[in-house]
Amino acid sequence: MKRQPLDDSFKVNRNPVTLREIVLDKLRSAIISFQLLPGDRLVERDLCDRLGVSRTSVREALRHLESEGLVEFADAKGPRVAIITLEDARDIYELRCVLEGLIVQLFTLNAKAKDIRALEKALEENRKALEEGELQQVIDSVQGFYDVLLEGSGNQVAATQLRQLQARISYLRATSVSQENRRGASNQEMEKIVAAIKSGDPLAAHQACVDHVRAAAKVALDYLRAKHSDSSKIREIATPIALKEPRIGH
Repeated sequence: MKRQPLDDSFKVNRNPVTLREIVLDKLRSAIISFQLLPGDRLVERDLCDRLGVSRTSVREALRHLESEGLVEFADAKGPRVAIITLEDARDIYELRCVLEGLIVQLFTLNAKAKDIRALEKALEENRKALEEGELQQVIDSVQGFYDVLLEGSGNQVAATQLRQLQARISYLRATSVSQENRRGASNQEMEKIVAAIKSGDPLAAHQACVDHVRAAAKVALDYLRAKHSDSSKIREIATPIALKEPRIGH
């Protein structure tokens, strides 16, 4: 991945009510958009100067990012941007296959007409973002697509589990869609998910979703393997079995 420059937009405009959230969002975005790379040391004094905030705000944000898996306090040298291993990435994609496959099935069964219209709009936003080529905009548009699916699925527990992984999912998503051979394919796969949902076929929607996640996983894992010169073999991602009727009580 190519390091992107930190520009003036990285500095925080002070607002006491939301300062902690702003600092957190700035740091998270800098990591996900490769302005801060895996293994980079996160020196509090430097971050305070760049962000224009106190050490307390930076320290709180770093601890929160540690809970999200984007920052690690590995040794006495202090925090650094977390390095996601091949095994970590595989496990995240594997869990995505299970949870997102279920979410898409439930959305197909439970979504109202307005939910499907919102999903089509989110798909179009993703297409526009891909054309414009801004990485953060692409990531945000994909997340917008999934937000519609999560909301319309009717299973808030599964949605919560996915949101707890959201930071690392976004980082891996950025890793995959930043590859030229992935961007167009990603939107086409999302189109297949929407088409299956509109046809009212939950099993086809599940399969389209799993195919989408597995395709993204291959690109991201191949990239991470090459970047770290890691020739070791890891267990393949398991393919979840779709339930013909995922709703309990029907």
